[in-house]
Amino acid sequence: MRDLDFIDDDQSNTVFRDLIMLTLAGFVVMVFLLLPHINPKAVATAEIKSPGNVVIEARWPDGLDADIDLWVQGPSDLAVGYSNQSASLFNLLRDDLGKVNDMGELNYEVAYSRGIPEGGYTINLHLYSNRAQVFPVPVTVTVSFKENPQASAKRLLTRKLEMAASGIESTVFRFEVNDKGKLIRESVHDMPKALRTATKAASS
Repeated sequence: MRDLDFIDDDQSNTVFRDLIMLTLAGFVVMVFLLLPHINPKAVATAEIKSPGNVVIEARWPDGLDADIDLWVQGPSDLAVGYSNQSASLFNLLRDDLGKVNDMGELNYEVAYSRGIPEGGYTINLHLYSNRAQVFPVPVTVTVSFKENPQASAKRLLTRKLEMAASGIESTVFRFEVNDKGKLIRESVHDMPKALRTATKAASS
């Protein structure tokens, strides 16, 4: 009888060990299945498509309390800037006021076009105010074209200017586009052209 009792205890222990091992194996399998969802791969920014054909961006040092305005004008159209944020061709999508009404540190303005019509384009910067009183303020302006609706915008022009004083309006780029929507590279220059009626344009 004692031997029989001993055999029953051993069988119980075996069943218990098997149950524990099966439970542990199931837990390990669940962890492996969940791992890909715990840390998903980031979406590549290159896949993000721009909402317009001509993309004009202005960046200056993040966190600097300075209000720099981007002004753009397309062929036979009104100038677009903070006081007139849309016209037939361009829209100003972001008017950055420095730290005023801004919950982030990013200093950035951007304008987009609807189409790439033939003719002349002008891009200006205006240092509206600089509460930080740090001069000069470096500003980088880029121009990108999205010729194919299925493609990402391609950067064609970039320039860094230093804004030396408040109230100055500087022409960054002037250029021509042909009837195929292509930038005529030999047409690019920065001859001053005022886009704000209250401010005289000045070359940087």
